[in-house]
Amino acid sequence: MTVCRDCCCGSLRKHPKIDHDGQIEVIRAELEPRNRVRTSLCLDACDQSNVVVVHPTPAARRTGARPVWFGLVLDDTVLDDLITWVRDGGPGVVEVPPILQLSVITPPANADR
Repeated sequence: MTVCRDCCCGSLRKHPKIDHDGQIEVIRAELEPRNRVRTSLCLDACDQSNVVVVHPTPAARRTGARPVWFGLVLDDTVLDDLITWVRDGGPGVVEVPPILQLSVITPPANADR
Protein backbone atom coordinates (compact mmCIF):
# COMPACT_ATOMS: atom_id res chain seq x y z
CA MET A 1 0.00 0.00 0.00
CA THR A 2 1.26 3.46 -0.88
CA VAL A 3 -0.12 6.40 1.05
CA CYS A 4 0.42 9.80 -0.51
CA ARG A 5 1.80 12.35 1.94
CA ASP A 6 3.01 15.51 0.27
CA CYS A 7 1.55 18.82 -0.84
CA CYS A 8 -2.18 18.06 -0.47
CA CYS A 9 -2.45 14.56 0.93
CA GLY A 10 -1.54 14.63 4.55
CA SER A 11 -1.81 18.40 4.66
CA LEU A 12 -3.31 20.05 7.71
CA ARG A 13 -3.70 23.13 5.56
CA LYS A 14 -6.06 21.30 3.19
CA HIS A 15 -7.60 18.85 5.68
CA PRO A 16 -7.22 20.40 9.14
CA LYS A 17 -9.59 17.97 10.89
CA ILE A 18 -7.81 14.80 9.77
CA ASP A 19 -5.20 13.07 11.92
CA HIS A 20 -2.87 12.26 9.03
CA ASP A 21 -0.13 10.78 11.20
CA GLY A 22 -2.77 8.74 13.00
CA GLN A 23 -3.95 7.31 9.67
CA ILE A 24 -0.45 6.06 8.87
CA GLU A 25 -0.07 4.62 12.38
CA VAL A 26 -3.35 2.70 12.08
CA ILE A 27 -2.49 1.38 8.62
CA ARG A 28 0.93 0.19 9.74
CA ALA A 29 -0.37 -1.32 12.98
CA GLU A 30 -3.08 -3.23 11.12
CA LEU A 31 -1.17 -4.36 8.03
CA GLU A 32 2.55 -4.64 8.74
CA PRO A 33 4.62 -6.79 8.62
CA ARG A 34 2.50 -8.97 6.30
CA ASN A 35 1.88 -6.05 3.96
CA ARG A 36 4.35 -3.35 3.02
CA VAL A 37 3.13 0.16 3.79
CA ARG A 38 5.01 3.13 2.43
CA THR A 39 4.47 6.83 2.03
CA SER A 40 5.08 8.70 -1.16
CA LEU A 41 5.58 12.20 -2.35
CA CYS A 42 2.87 13.62 -4.59
CA LEU A 43 1.02 11.03 -6.68
CA ASP A 44 -0.47 13.79 -8.86
CA ALA A 45 -4.08 13.27 -7.84
CA CYS A 46 -4.29 16.29 -5.55
CA ASP A 47 -7.96 16.97 -6.25
CA GLN A 48 -8.73 13.56 -4.69
CA SER A 49 -6.58 13.84 -1.55
CA ASN A 50 -5.98 11.86 0.57
CA VAL A 51 -4.88 9.23 -1.96
CA VAL A 52 -4.06 5.60 -1.18
CA VAL A 53 -2.88 3.03 -3.74
CA VAL A 54 -3.35 -0.65 -2.95
CA HIS A 55 -0.91 -2.86 -4.81
CA PRO A 56 -1.59 -6.50 -5.68
CA THR A 57 0.54 -9.24 -4.26
CA PRO A 58 3.29 -10.46 -6.59
CA ALA A 59 1.26 -13.62 -7.32
CA ALA A 60 -1.85 -11.57 -8.16
CA ARG A 61 0.26 -9.22 -10.32
CA ARG A 62 1.50 -12.20 -12.33
CA THR A 63 -2.13 -13.10 -13.10
CA GLY A 64 -2.87 -9.58 -14.33
CA ALA A 65 -4.00 -7.70 -11.22
CA ARG A 66 -3.15 -4.01 -11.13
CA PRO A 67 -3.00 -1.42 -8.35
CA VAL A 68 -6.27 0.15 -7.28
CA TRP A 69 -6.29 3.88 -6.51
CA PHE A 70 -8.53 5.37 -3.83
CA GLY A 71 -9.25 9.02 -3.24
CA LEU A 72 -10.82 11.08 -0.50
CA VAL A 73 -9.63 8.68 2.19
CA LEU A 74 -10.59 11.11 4.91
CA ASP A 75 -12.48 9.12 7.52
CA ASP A 76 -12.00 6.07 9.68
CA THR A 77 -14.77 4.10 7.97
CA VAL A 78 -13.10 4.22 4.55
CA LEU A 79 -9.73 3.48 6.14
CA ASP A 80 -11.15 0.48 8.03
CA ASP A 81 -12.81 -0.84 4.85
CA LEU A 82 -9.50 -0.49 2.96
CA ILE A 83 -7.60 -2.33 5.67
CA THR A 84 -10.16 -5.15 5.71
CA TRP A 85 -10.02 -5.49 1.92
CA VAL A 86 -6.21 -5.66 1.94
CA ARG A 87 -6.29 -8.28 4.70
CA ASP A 88 -8.78 -10.29 2.64
CA GLY A 89 -6.34 -10.33 -0.29
CA GLY A 90 -6.80 -7.03 -2.16
CA PRO A 91 -6.46 -6.54 -5.93
CA GLY A 92 -6.69 -9.65 -8.03
CA VAL A 93 -7.78 -11.81 -5.11
CA VAL A 94 -10.97 -10.18 -3.82
CA GLU A 95 -13.27 -7.81 -5.70
CA VAL A 96 -13.39 -4.25 -4.41
CA PRO A 97 -16.39 -4.15 -2.05
CA PRO A 98 -19.26 -1.97 -3.31
CA ILE A 99 -18.81 0.58 -0.53
CA LEU A 100 -15.12 1.02 -1.44
CA GLN A 101 -15.94 1.32 -5.14
CA LEU A 102 -17.28 4.77 -4.24
CA SER A 103 -13.71 5.81 -3.39
CA VAL A 104 -11.94 4.29 -6.43
CA ILE A 105 -10.36 6.94 -8.64
CA THR A 106 -8.69 6.88 -12.03
CA PRO A 107 -4.92 7.14 -11.67
CA PRO A 108 -3.22 10.08 -13.37
CA ALA A 109 -1.99 9.40 -16.89
CA ASN A 110 1.64 9.22 -15.76
CA ALA A 111 0.98 6.58 -13.06
CA ASP A 112 2.55 3.14 -13.19
CA ARG A 113 -0.43 0.86 -13.51
